Amino acid sequence: MGDASTTSRSVMCRLFGMSAAPRRVRATFWLLEAPDSLARQSRREPDGTGLGVFDADGAPRVDKQPIAAYQDAEFAHEARERTSTTFLAHVRYASTGGLDPRNTHPFEQRGRLFAHNGVVGDLPALDAELGDHRDLVAGDTDSERLFALITKHADESGDVGEAITSAARWVADNLPVYAVNVILTTPTELWALRYPDTHDLFVLNRAAGGPHGGRHLEHASAAGRVRARSGALAEHPAVVVATERMDEDPGWVALRPGELLHVDGDLGVHRRTAVDHPPRHPMSLDEHAAASQR
Repeated sequence: MGDASTTSRSVMCRLFGMSAAPRRVRATFWLLEAPDSLARQSRREPDGTGLGVFDADGAPRVDKQPIAAYQDAEFAHEARERTSTTFLAHVRYASTGGLDPRNTHPFEQRGRLFAHNGVVGDLPALDAELGDHRDLVAGDTDSERLFALITKHADESGDVGEAITSAARWVADNLPVYAVNVILTTPTELWALRYPDTHDLFVLNRAAGGPHGGRHLEHASAAGRVRARSGALAEHPAVVVATERMDEDPGWVALRPGELLHVDGDLGVHRRTAVDHPPRHPMSLDEHAAASQR
């Protein structure tokens, strides 16, 4: 999954997605910025980190690592410089699925990349709905199953946006839901869904050089989890999606609950309501915590 700690309080995963399409730009990411973060409050610390990009030929490339021991923090602190049209970074707090690379985000299916901040329950019901698409799931998480459900709908409709919409509506009507905040990327496009109102998800439509012009991109989460830098974006526009506002740019806007964002291959930004009703079986914070402890 996506979103819990081993304590009784909810801890958000960190999601970061960016598109500079159709341009390939170079960017550097740090997925755990504070060098001693794993030595402090270890029960509240991340369980995995991952970064997904696309090579020049459109092939997905994912670097990810569960943080099963303190020595694994080195992986997360290292600067990762990548060139891509779209980028997807995730810092995981496990609720379902152990500390294993196969349970660490982002996930890849059909050449697409996916990361999730949230929790859905009743995984046997979700497995039954997946049918043969259950074979796409290599790990134990609700997140990878949710991705497989989206992939199933995309295989049927041929439209990724409609697949996210129909999959989210099915989940909202049939499963216990705490949150379904997702980012999905391809070599040229990005989609993001916020559902319901449990966690924020923000979007920044950034002009070349930022609000004052001539500035490179330098984003850092307040929690010290994800930091991104790109000198190329002093000259090129980009669209950024994140679980929190990552700088003082006044252009950050929160997605509305149930809203689906689509960034097309020319950086066109489209927003529409995908799910217009609350979950039929909302998961309480206590239920969320109990699932995390299990």
